[in-house]
Amino acid sequence: MQKPSLPHPNPILGNRGFIKLLGFRFQISLAYQIIAVVVGWHIYQLTHDPFDLGLVGLAEVIPYFGFALFAGYVVDHHSRRMFGVLASMVLGCNALVLLAVALGMTAGDELTWIYAAVAAGGMARAFIGPSYNALIALALPREHYARAAGIGSSVFQSALVLGPALGGVLVAWFGIAAGYLVAAILSLMAAASLFMLRIAEPPAAASAPIFASIAEGLRFVFGNQIILGAQALDMFAVLFGGAVAMLPAFIHDVFHYGPEGLGILRAAPAIGAIVTGIMLARHPLSRHAGRYLLAAVAGFGACIILFALTSHFWVAAFLLMLSGICDGVSVVMRSTIMQLMTPDTMRGRVSAINGIFIGSSNELGAFESGLAARLMGLVPSVVFGGAMSLLIVAVTARLAPGLRKLNLQQLH
Repeated sequence: MQKPSLPHPNPILGNRGFIKLLGFRFQISLAYQIIAVVVGWHIYQLTHDPFDLGLVGLAEVIPYFGFALFAGYVVDHHSRRMFGVLASMVLGCNALVLLAVALGMTAGDELTWIYAAVAAGGMARAFIGPSYNALIALALPREHYARAAGIGSSVFQSALVLGPALGGVLVAWFGIAAGYLVAAILSLMAAASLFMLRIAEPPAAASAPIFASIAEGLRFVFGNQIILGAQALDMFAVLFGGAVAMLPAFIHDVFHYGPEGLGILRAAPAIGAIVTGIMLARHPLSRHAGRYLLAAVAGFGACIILFALTSHFWVAAFLLMLSGICDGVSVVMRSTIMQLMTPDTMRGRVSAINGIFIGSSNELGAFESGLAARLMGLVPSVVFGGAMSLLIVAVTARLAPGLRKLNLQQLH
C-alpha cells in the first residue's frame, strides 16, 4: 500500500507552479541583465561618450511606454502565459541581432542596429511583468503573497548579481559576441519554461473596449493613495538616484578597471537586495511598513551620494551593496502592496501601470544620468541625483500620509 505523501514543510516552496514561475523569472532576468551589461560595454567601446549610454535607456523606454498599457489589457483579457512566452522569444531574437552586429554581419551603422534591438527589447519587456504578476496570483493563495514577494525578490536579485558578473566575465574572456549568444539561449529557455507551465487560468474575460478597460486601470491606481504613493516614490527615486547607467564611465574614468569591474559594480546592489529579500521572506514587515519604505528610499539616496564621492573601487562596491539593501525593502514592500490591493480581474493592467512607473524609471533614469553627466560632469551629476532622491522622500511623506502610516495587516 502506497504511503500518502507528506505535505511540504514550506507550502510556498512546495508549490510547483510557483517554483516554475521563479525559474522563468530567473532565466529571463539573467538574459536581460547580460544584454544590459554587454550593450553598455559595446557602445562605450564604440563612442566613449556617457551620453550614448543614456540613449540606450531612452531607446528602450519609448517602446515600453507605447506598449505597456496594451500589454496589461491583453494579459487581463487573454492568456497570461502565452504573451510571456512570445515576449521572451522576442528578447531572444534581439540578442541574436546584437550577436550579428558584434560579428560584423550587419550593413550600415552599428549604433543604429544596437538601439533598434534595444527598442524591440523594450516592447517585449512590457509584456513580461504583467504576465508574471498575474500568474503568481493564480499560483498562490492570498495569505502567502508577502512571503512570496520576498522570495521572488531574492530570485530576481540573484539574476541581477549573476547577470552583470557573467556578462563581464564573458566579455573579458570570450568577447562581446559570447555575451549576446548566452543571453539569446537564456531567453529561449525562459520561453520554453513558461510554455510548459501548467496553471489553470480563468476563462478569458469579456472583451471590454480596450481604451475603456485601460482607463479603468488608470483610475484604480491614481485613485489609490497608497499604491500611487509607493509607485511614484520608487519611480522618482530611481529616476534621479540611479547610477547604474554611468558605471561604464566610472570604470573607465574613475576606477580604471576592466569589464570584470563593471560586472562587480553592476552586481553589488543586487547582492544587498538578495539579503533583504531573504530576511523579509522569513520575517515579513507588517507594522510601520510605510515608515520602513520611506526610510529605505532615503538610505538609497544617501548611498548614491557617497558612491559618487569615493575614488576607491571596493568602497564604491560596498556603498552600492548598501543601496541594494535599501532598494530591496522598497521592492518587496511595493510588490506586496500591489498584490494585496489589486483585484484579480485587474492584475495585468495594474502591473503594467506599475511597470511604467518602476521599470521605465530605470531607462529614463539612464537618459537623465547621461544628460546630467554631459551638462554637470560625471560625479556632480550622480551627487545631484542622490540629493533629489532625498527630496522626493520628504515630499512623498508629506503628500501621501496614507502610505506613511501604512501597516500591512490592514490589507489582509
